[in-house]
Amino acid sequence: LIERLWSKQAVGFVCGPPKSWKTWTVLEMAVAVASATPCLGVFPVHGPGPVLLFAAEESLLGLRLRLAALAANHGLALEAVDIRIIQADSLRLDRPADRDKLAATVDAHRPALLILDPLVRLHALDENQAGPMAELLGYFRTLQRNTGVAIAIVHHSRKSPARSAGHGLRGSSDLYAFVDSLVALERRRGRVTLSA
Repeated sequence: LIERLWSKQAVGFVCGPPKSWKTWTVLEMAVAVASATPCLGVFPVHGPGPVLLFAAEESLLGLRLRLAALAANHGLALEAVDIRIIQADSLRLDRPADRDKLAATVDAHRPALLILDPLVRLHALDENQAGPMAELLGYFRTLQRNTGVAIAIVHHSRKSPARSAGHGLRGSSDLYAFVDSLVALERRRGRVTLSA
C-alpha cells in the first residue's frame, strides 16, 4: 500500500509514547493513500483509494485543520483528497452493534485504508488479558478478510523501554503477534524516529 511502511490489506498498529506524532503520522498516511502521493514525501503509494477515518480524540474542526495542512504540504486542496470521516460520538468494537455498523460502513465506502485512532477508545476491555483482546483482534482480521481493506490502528507504547518496537506495545503480547504491518515512533532529544 505504502512502500516500506504498510502492506496492502495489512492490519496493524502505528504506535509510540504520548506526543510522538502518532495521529499526525496516520493522517499523513491517509492523505498519501487518498491522493496517490508519496507518504512523508518519500514512500510511494501503490494502492491508492479512499480512506475511512475514525478519530476518537480529535474534534472535527481540529481534524479538518490537520488534514488541510497535510494536503497543502502535498500541493493539494483538502477537497481534492478522498478522506471520509466517521462522525460517530463513539465506536465501541467490543459491542456487536458497533461492529456491525463499522462493517456496513466499510462495505458501503470500500476504502483502501481504514484508520482507527486510538485503540484504547475502541473498547472497554483489559488490554493485558490475552483472551478478550484476541477476540477483538479477530474482529479486525475478519473485517480485513471480508472487505480487503488495510487497517491502521493507533496504539500507545509501554512506558518502560522494550527490546523492539513491537514488544513495546502496551497490553497483551497478542497485539504484536497479530500485526502484518507496524509503524513505531520514538521521540528522543527533540527528534522523532520512525521504524517500520
